[in-house]
Amino acid sequence: MTIPVERLVPDELWALFRRVVPPAEVKRPQGGGRRRAGDREALAAIIFVATSGCTWRQLPPVFGPAWQTVYRRFAQWSRDRVWARLCRVVLDELGARGELDWSRCAIDSVSIRAAKGMLTGPNSTDRGKSGTKIHLLTDRNGLPLSLGISGANMHDSQALEPLVRGIPPIRSRRGPRRRLPAKLHADKGYDYKHLRRWLRSRGIPHRIARKGIEPSQRLGRHRWVVERTVSWLGGCRRPHRRYERKPEHFLAFVGIAAALICHRRLTT
Repeated sequence: MTIPVERLVPDELWALFRRVVPPAEVKRPQGGGRRRAGDREALAAIIFVATSGCTWRQLPPVFGPAWQTVYRRFAQWSRDRVWARLCRVVLDELGARGELDWSRCAIDSVSIRAAKGMLTGPNSTDRGKSGTKIHLLTDRNGLPLSLGISGANMHDSQALEPLVRGIPPIRSRRGPRRRLPAKLHADKGYDYKHLRRWLRSRGIPHRIARKGIEPSQRLGRHRWVVERTVSWLGGCRRPHRRYERKPEHFLAFVGIAAALICHRRLTT
């Protein structure tokens, strides 16, 4: 079995990752000991786990480092918020090239089944079984700008403000960095007066479907991009179902999937 590291981590992605990964700590200043596994090989193994959905113990040995080493590297990078910084760097590159369209942003969420861990709750759409919800805000092209997770019993409306605040200041082709959409589209789950007031206070025009007044099909002409992005996240098999006890590890896998989506747009 041969899995080229360069195929999972191409040179462009590796160059961006090197900008955000913290330098390795020297545990033995006097030298000696076993040689530290390469970061590129560890990153390729992590991406393989994220895209294939295999467990850490099923990681093939062709990458070089053992699965325990890869897991420790993944946990350390997750604590250091490397994946969030990687998403921001890729978004900066997209913004500098004019690939981001801020004219119509959309927000939505998707619930998945969770086997265990914190930030879980009964899912009303899955017979009350334990689940986790992924919240997502995208630009007009469906590129993820902000991500978050919560228990499946958390109402979608509670995630709107954190997601909008979570948009990082992203580079533009011309002018200063940008972090506010020109317009925000949402379904009836976000139809609350306090959310409308909050968006107006930040100067964000909104198009939120009104309960009992407007059919969801009309707004779907612009919201389908965020639903397509949810299906793009399915390209990484690991976030299909949550097996991680720690919520930061599950959020890391979602962040890896978002970074790969944005990087694919960067290289096409």
